[in-house]
Amino acid sequence: MRIAILSDIHGNAIALDAVLADIQAQGGADSYWVLGDLVALGPDPVKVLERLHTLPNLHCTRGNTDRYVITGERPGPSLQEAVENADLVHRVVEVAATFAWTQGCVTAAGWWDWLSRLPLEMRATLPDGTRLLGVHAAPGSDDGAGIHPGLSDEELTELLAPAETDLIFVGHTHVPLERTVQGVHVVNLGSVSNPVVLPLGARYTLLEADPDGYHLQHRQVEYDRQAVIEAVRQYHHPGGEFIIRVMQGLVLSHWAKIDELAGE
Repeated sequence: MRIAILSDIHGNAIALDAVLADIQAQGGADSYWVLGDLVALGPDPVKVLERLHTLPNLHCTRGNTDRYVITGERPGPSLQEAVENADLVHRVVEVAATFAWTQGCVTAAGWWDWLSRLPLEMRATLPDGTRLLGVHAAPGSDDGAGIHPGLSDEELTELLAPAETDLIFVGHTHVPLERTVQGVHVVNLGSVSNPVVLPLGARYTLLEADPDGYHLQHRQVEYDRQAVIEAVRQYHHPGGEFIIRVMQGLVLSHWAKIDELAGE
């Protein structure tokens, strides 16, 4: 049994294609779990959905940005914050335009209903009895601070407690992580797109399982980020300025170096 698990594609079909090619080079997968943030913020939301639906045994959860596309909710800064701080006005306008653009693409191509039905989480039991959970940010949530390297063991244990499972996969922060606390093994996949750690690239995990246990293979794949930048410009994407900075490695997290994220 082999599951390819990925998250945070963010409308980047070029990065997704690189990941799918790498999965095939590793021998393919029996099923695919995609843990949300599928279509916003990148230039090819419809291509991403079309690519995903060619895959065998596809299972997807929603991410916070998928919910924003469907409900009209938006991430910060808020309008009130922009009223109080004029420096935030440009950001509010850019965010609103980006999600409206994505919503228009998805709706026009007939994917709105499918996106609106994505579940919060997915569960399965592996052949050895390991209980598996996949969710975008953290058990019971597609948003918030998520699971990140700054959490103490006590904080992480409290965050994972509602899961009632043995192995958890998440995304959301775009920062890879692997730890075990109180017998619960948690993996943050990183992201397929919008990298915020070094080296820049698309990340995903292969899970192989049989009656004797399971094994994880974490993969990092290079892709043509300049081609993404060119697509953003070609489509006159309203969030292009931000996306280009991400693709150039100018938007990094506090935990920017992947070799500093040692797991247990």
